[in-house]
Amino acid sequence: MSRTILIVSNPHRAQTLEAGAEVARALEDAGISVCTSLTATMAHDVEAAIVLGGDGTMLHAAHLTHGTGIPLLGVNLGRVGFLAELERDDVVAAAERLASGDYTIEERRTLSATVTRPDGSSESGWALNEATLERVNRLRTLEVAVAVDSRPLSSFGCDGVVISTATGSTAHAFSAGGPVIWPNVDALLMVPLAAHALFARPLVVGPDSVFTLEVVATSEADGQVVLDGARSLAMPPGSRLEVRRGEEIVRLARMSAAPFTERLVQKFSLPTNGWRGERGQITPIGHEIGGHAFATRHALQDLVPPFDGAGEDG
Repeated sequence: MSRTILIVSNPHRAQTLEAGAEVARALEDAGISVCTSLTATMAHDVEAAIVLGGDGTMLHAAHLTHGTGIPLLGVNLGRVGFLAELERDDVVAAAERLASGDYTIEERRTLSATVTRPDGSSESGWALNEATLERVNRLRTLEVAVAVDSRPLSSFGCDGVVISTATGSTAHAFSAGGPVIWPNVDALLMVPLAAHALFARPLVVGPDSVFTLEVVATSEADGQVVLDGARSLAMPPGSRLEVRRGEEIVRLARMSAAPFTERLVQKFSLPTNGWRGERGQITPIGHEIGGHAFATRHALQDLVPPFDGAGEDG
């Protein structure tokens, strides 16, 4: 039986096309067929996907493979690339390990969003990162009422509200001042955007709770719900949005034993100089691919330059 691996790449970047060609050659040398598009009839024949680009490309791949269970291996050719497992230099070795099945699977939860409008119509969608209620008219204030588990909590004027999964806590919600949630925490996060209210703080709720947002009937601005920055649902005044934990699972292929803390340090270039605790197993993301084991404090110092306070405020 022939094996097939899907290659998903950002078509707007030349380096992704070059990387895609390298991946295709490595996979074909290993006797594996390659495809660059996916249809319902062929989805069951695809055993994995390698995704070349940034987080936007990873989110696109997650929706492209929606409902198939195909694991996604991300190679970062964008900026931060928080969802990606590897960097550009690892692309050929990553393809070879993918071909040999040398990876583990990490499951990420999603969220489900349903908008109900005053005319009775409704639309639903899902997201891996977040559902963001935004104002359509940038010159007007969006008036929102918030409830948790069908109990009213607060109301305020704002630019919008982000509701994210733990996975999305390092994306839009993080830039808006929300906390980082470890991926193994089954929770939903709400972060108001520029809210005019005394109590408009980020909130974290458990997996069975439901956020409800209403664009009040007197709101000066219409709203829209944007799912993972790619799909939108109209939400005029008088509409209601319900966000809960989704049934969908996104499977990520992992080739590193690095804990999430290590990923956080690397992706955000966090200063760790001065830490005196023992680090028994330092496993920088992706560096196990070449068979390298970074297990000394000196290895960490090579990866994270000493912190001299330059550029720090306060």
